[in-house]
Amino acid sequence: MKDGLALQLKGITKRFGTKVVANNNVNLDLRYGEILAVLGENGSGKTTLMNMISGIYYPDEGQIFVNGEEVSIRSPKDAFDHKIGMIHQHFKLVDLFTATENIILGINDEKKYSLAEAEKNVREITEHYGFEIDPKKKIYNMAVSEKQTVEILKVLYRGADILILDEPTAVLTPQETEKLFAVLRRMREDGKSIIIITHKLHEVMSISDRVAVLRHGEHIATVETATTTEAALTEMMVGKKVSLNIERTEPDEPVDRLEVRDVNCVSPDGIKVLDHISFTAKGGEILGIAGIAGSGQRQLLEAIAGLQPLESGEILYHNPQNGQTENLRNKTPQQIRDLGVRLSFVPEDRLGMGLVANMDIIDNMMLRSYRRGAGVFVDRKKPKDLAETIIQDLQVVTPSTTTPVRRLSGGNVQKVLVGREIASSPTVLMAAYPVRGLDINSSFTIYRLLNDQKQSGVAVVFVGEDLDVLLELCDRILVLCGGKISDIVDGRTATKEQLGLLMTKVGGAESSKEEEVTTEE
Repeated sequence: MKDGLALQLKGITKRFGTKVVANNNVNLDLRYGEILAVLGENGSGKTTLMNMISGIYYPDEGQIFVNGEEVSIRSPKDAFDHKIGMIHQHFKLVDLFTATENIILGINDEKKYSLAEAEKNVREITEHYGFEIDPKKKIYNMAVSEKQTVEILKVLYRGADILILDEPTAVLTPQETEKLFAVLRRMREDGKSIIIITHKLHEVMSISDRVAVLRHGEHIATVETATTTEAALTEMMVGKKVSLNIERTEPDEPVDRLEVRDVNCVSPDGIKVLDHISFTAKGGEILGIAGIAGSGQRQLLEAIAGLQPLESGEILYHNPQNGQTENLRNKTPQQIRDLGVRLSFVPEDRLGMGLVANMDIIDNMMLRSYRRGAGVFVDRKKPKDLAETIIQDLQVVTPSTTTPVRRLSGGNVQKVLVGREIASSPTVLMAAYPVRGLDINSSFTIYRLLNDQKQSGVAVVFVGEDLDVLLELCDRILVLCGGKISDIVDGRTATKEQLGLLMTKVGGAESSKEEEVTTEE
């Protein structure tokens, strides 16, 4: 392994217009054969900085050195010429193509085109690093982790020695994350230099050799991972000490608000995605939902919100305003919303549901209220006030309330979505992955907001991927596995190991039945 620096940034500055300084005089270096984590709050300039290294943006000031030589990177092609490749949060793949076809797309090496030869080369790379992927598989048939593997293989196939991964674990299960980290460690052993952007501090401590911290577009410090702590990194990110404890209150006289009775749901291709689901969500408590990706979490929440047709079953809503019970299954999504049932769903594509990318923050606030307008005119004052409140309370980094949502960082888009749903005074609030992609400080702000909703009598349904958070935040936890309920456990007494076993249907009710059979035999 070579000694020295694979990449060095000196005095990098990037401005957008006259008011926004995304990066200011940043100095950063990356050694040969190391994994460098880049930390910072949402809007701190992490992705902008990486986009300059990968050729998407060009710095206004400063120098970039690769292998000790100053270079000018004005396009992604220039970056590839210097063996730099970036794996973005949102994948850039052609769904109808196979993995191999996507990997070789755009390569002009002046050789005769041979798909069979390309597939052979792809297999050699996958075997070398330990990837699990079928080169002939179509993208539309792939899980999220497989699509990410294809993106990584794209840059490796082009000979990248410096890899940049932007939030690579945001949509991965713990098991998939561990597989990815095993591959990254093998790359490091092979001499690759890797930059990883993530908000998950436990992952930073697990995978990185050093950590660079950005705050308000400036480089605060780079520290050795072995000599720092999560609390110290958080303080550097935020600029002050932050409590990393989730304060869970005892439910105060919880009441039944939503009953799901024997719900069954079948996907368009005939696969049963929800299998005899029954549970009750209570006002004044947080019900967590755990499960590995694809266990039916999304379909369950969409079914309650009227977005997913059911094969059978009932979803009963106990209306606190008139004391009546109504079956939501027979209602439209708008009728369900009018009753006070809110779905704040943050999917893998953040802008795929709930927000319109080209509209500004005020207009996105109006999406929930424009139907109540009188005549041809709409009231923009209340949405503007709401936008300003969300920006202030959730510390959304944006030039103004009239900034198009597509120009915000992923985490800030998420804050706008979650803030709008909470501000609508729901009686049932369903939050799916509400902190995905958020920095630690913003995440704890969301947790506090969910707790506030709980204390005001709202029934909160929280779908999360971090088992530690589920155990600290939720009063009860429903565990899904393959569209079925494995068990519903007490959040105060359950363990991470117990949840992990239930998520793979080992333990709980199933194992108890097996034990009974064994005893009878």
